[in-house]
This record gives sequence, structure tokens and C-alpha cells, in this order.
Amino acid sequence: MAQKPKLPPEALHYDALVIGSGAAGLTAALNLAEHGRVAVLAKADLAAGSTAWAQGGIAAVLDAGDTVAAHVEDTMVAGAGLNDRATVEYVAANASAAIDRLAALGVPFNPGETVSERWHLTREGGHSHRRIVHVDDATGWAVSQALIRAAEAHPNITLIPHMAAVDLITHRHVVGRRFPARRCHGVYALDTQKRRVVRILAPATVLATGGASRVYLYSTNPDGATGDGIAMAWRAGCRVSNMEFNQFHPTCLFHPRVRNFLITEAARGEGGHLKLPDGSRFMQRYDDRLELAPRDVVARAIDAEMKRLGLEHVLLDLTHLGADFVRGHFPTIHARLLELGIDCTTQAIPVVPAAHYSCGGVMVDLNGRTDLGGLWAAGEVTQSGLHGANRLASNSLLECLVFGQAVADDIMAQDAADTMPDIKPWDESRVTDSDEEVVIAHNWDELRRTMWDYVGIVRTEKRLERAAHRVKTLRKEVQEYYGNFRITADLVELRNLVTVADLIVRSARARKESRGLHFSTDYPNQSAAALDTVLDPAQGRDA
Repeated sequence: MAQKPKLPPEALHYDALVIGSGAAGLTAALNLAEHGRVAVLAKADLAAGSTAWAQGGIAAVLDAGDTVAAHVEDTMVAGAGLNDRATVEYVAANASAAIDRLAALGVPFNPGETVSERWHLTREGGHSHRRIVHVDDATGWAVSQALIRAAEAHPNITLIPHMAAVDLITHRHVVGRRFPARRCHGVYALDTQKRRVVRILAPATVLATGGASRVYLYSTNPDGATGDGIAMAWRAGCRVSNMEFNQFHPTCLFHPRVRNFLITEAARGEGGHLKLPDGSRFMQRYDDRLELAPRDVVARAIDAEMKRLGLEHVLLDLTHLGADFVRGHFPTIHARLLELGIDCTTQAIPVVPAAHYSCGGVMVDLNGRTDLGGLWAAGEVTQSGLHGANRLASNSLLECLVFGQAVADDIMAQDAADTMPDIKPWDESRVTDSDEEVVIAHNWDELRRTMWDYVGIVRTEKRLERAAHRVKTLRKEVQEYYGNFRITADLVELRNLVTVADLIVRSARARKESRGLHFSTDYPNQSAAALDTVLDPAQGRDA
């Protein structure tokens, strides 16, 4: 084994580095840890990411009447034909094994109601069969806790919370080498408690940072979903793809004090009805599948009704299902709504669409490899080919689990060099502490409102042009601020958000059709050819 270089006090060295502590990151870490020392970075607390917020469940073929081929076709239909079939087939075929691994870790999936049914399966919009395994209506939390417990118990895993990744360390940061190999060597990360930037070095780095839905004013995501991995990979030279496909969940709670509480897809899957204030249903005017239509169809239908009638929200009615059924199937939702003064066993729930999931991201292959050597990615940060133009419900956690495993397998199969080049320290010699941090808050608010108003559920060329102009100005302001002041966690996130916003707008302007989650009134028809939108930083710009 080659001798490791002597490291400065603030630098850390591991055999593998995982950025993100959700389902994708911890799945990768648990497998990598069998062969070396692994660090897992979390921007906030270990369970603060989107995994713990996932309510519905995980899609897998577990019923005798279901088939992997049917799961593949449902995924392709939801993705409007833009999916990569090989990826879809790979994920669907490995789904049941992923569920078995979680069960072995102690995830308490709801048991089946008959002797022949191992687990209870529910159905969600876009699925032709019941294939959603779940833990009541808090599946993500149960999965997150099981993975965290396993990681905490593993002697080769170091969990490092409150560590915000700033930029990937690449060949550009190597000292004394004029033409170093193009490769990732780790990450510069801000210790948000000690307020210093450290170098965390590894021959293999995994991005598992989640999506970017907080770029919108209203979102079901936790605050940390700011597109960090997408922006860092873009700045490091990786291509991104299909950033225009932003999934808006149809049913986010409309409430003056709570703006990001999701009402799970399973509420409609189990028979919930969408209604107008007068009590009439409206989905029959938009799709024969009614409330079981894919999310993009339902979100556009709600948006159209709200605009047509000038409504602030529509209603999701579960009352006809019976109080015992509602409390039994949706205990978390029922309890939270009661805290807010809504009894969903007797009252319809006010709901609105909200940004929920990023179907685009860093381009990866079936092994999770990016364009940059030494850098892999898994989960919502990626564009793997699974989701196409619209993600099928409950395929998100599944993607994390399958690709987390694939990434670990590929890294372990590599003959990665154990040596590490001399890396430049973080340079703060030309910056000062800011006395104008209010600028960050103002730019953050303006960016998210711009994206909500102009790059939302229904788009026009004029709206996108306005968004492009404003985002360009904000990018310039943020970059100037970033270059003059010491970084904070808020500034790191704003810098990443404005980069992601730019990528979304550029991608949306490039797509001259309506497909899946991208709907343009100027181009309402779907083109005959299904083509990815690919942005290459070698031919573009970054923040």
C-alpha cells in the first residue's frame, strides 16, 4: 500500500467519501464500509434530508399477479417515453432484493393481510398493480432510521453532520502539477458549527445530495433540498440532463402556517377524491384514470381549476373511506392535521400543488459513474434514465436503494489508487466577513418567486424569457457577493440554487414541445422523437 501524504490538521482522508445521508448515500456507505473507511457528510442532522419525509412507500413487484415487465411499462408510460429502458429494467428487476435488504435491517414494513401476502401493498397513481410496500404513511422515516442505526453501528463508517459541501476537489486544485489527471479527489466542506472550511479527501466520492425543489417558492421538500450536488458537479465539469422536468406534487397541504406538508399519493391511491369547494369532482374532465392519473396530469388539472375559478386551493376528500380506515392507513397525516385543526375523517383537506421532485440532474450510467473520474452519484441528484419526463410514484426511494448498491459495487471493483495528490487549502485571504447578509435573504426570496411565477407547472416562452433575464442578474449578484465575503451555509445554498435555476431555465427554453412535466402553451404538442436535454459545462457557463 502506498504511503499517504502527511495531511494538514484540517484535512481528513478516507477510502471513500459519501456526500449525503439519505437512502442513496447510506446504502452506498454500508456496502463500501465492508472494504474500507467511509465518511458520510450531512449538511444538517443525519435525518434532515428528503428520505425521512417520504410518506408513500417503495415500488417493487412483490405480488404473484404482478410482473417486472408491468412495472417497467408503467414507469415508461409515466416518463412519456423519455426513460432509458435498460435503466428502468435494471431498477425494476432489482427492486425486490432492495426491499429484502431493508427488511433485514429492521424496517418494519406493514405485514400482509393474508397468509400468502408477506407485506401489505398499496397502489398509487400511474401503477397498474398494487406494488407499494410501506410503513403506514411514514415509510421514509422508517427507512432513514434503519439505515442510520446500521451506519452508526458500523466501525468503518464515520458520520459527520453539520458539514455543508462547498465544492468538489478536482484536478484543478492539485498543487504543483501543470497537467494533472482529470479526477475528483474529495470535497471542500464548511463545518457550520466551527465555521471553517476543511478538505475531506478520498479516491472515491459519491454524490447523494438529493434534489433541488427548494428553488421554488412552494415545495414539499425540506429546506436543504437546494441542488448542491447538481451545482457542484456542474462546476466540476459534469454534464447535467433534463433539468426542465420538475415534478409538482398535486397535494401539498394549503395552510397559512405550514407550507410543505405533503399529503401522500397513497391517499388518492386508496380512493381519495379531488373536489372543488362546491363538493363536485373534476378529474373526469382531464383524464379517464381520474385521481389515479400520473402526478403531472393531476397537478395541471388542479392548477387549471384554481386559475379557472380563482381558487386558492382545491379539496382532497377522504371522509367517504371511513374514519377507522383513514386513521389506520394514514396515522401520521391524521395526527398532524388534527394538530392544525383539521379532522380528515370528517373534513376535506385543502391542497395545492407544490414542487416535489427533480427528475433531471447529473448524468450517470448504470454504475452511477459521472463524467469525472473518481466521482459517482446516486438518487435524486442524478439523471439515470429511470424517470424520463415524469417520475412514477414511489420509484424515488427505489432508485436510491438500487443505485446506492450499484455505486458501491462499482467502486469496490475499481483498483483505486490509495495515494492522494497535494491539494490546495481553502483560500480566504481576499475575503472579509459580510455586513450585508440581508442581501442573501432578499436574493433567495426573489429567485424562488421568479421560478414559481415563470417556470412553474404551465410555462410560456415569454415567462421563460423573463425568468432567464432575472436569473442572469441574480447569478451575477450572487457571484460578486461570493467572491468578496466569507462563506456561510446560506450563501453556499444560494450560490447552488441560482446555478440550478439557470440550468432549469436553459433546459426549459431548449425543449420546443410539451412532454411529461414540461408543459408549454406555445408548444402544446409532443414531438415524435423523445430526446434528452443535455447541458455541457464545456460549452456553457456556471455560477
